[in-house]
Amino acid sequence: MGFLDNLKTKLSPAKDKVGELAQQHGEKIDHGVDKAARTVDEKTKGKYSDKIESGARKAKDAVERLSHKKDEGGAPPPAS
Repeated sequence: MGFLDNLKTKLSPAKDKVGELAQQHGEKIDHGVDKAARTVDEKTKGKYSDKIESGARKAKDAVERLSHKKDEGGAPPPAS
């Protein structure tokens, strides 16, 4: 068994736990991402608004995928 296989095996329980947490606290995570994005946008005076918005959207999508994996037994939702 190679290094990456060993690593995947050891991280599998953590991945499951992250999925559970994303499912339970998805709204709180989304709120935190929005708050962080607003703060960063204010600090940069709107200079990077498009990039910040894009990053926040990707973070929210990742949380949603994690929570759906737990719901659907491992099958991620289709990419939009």
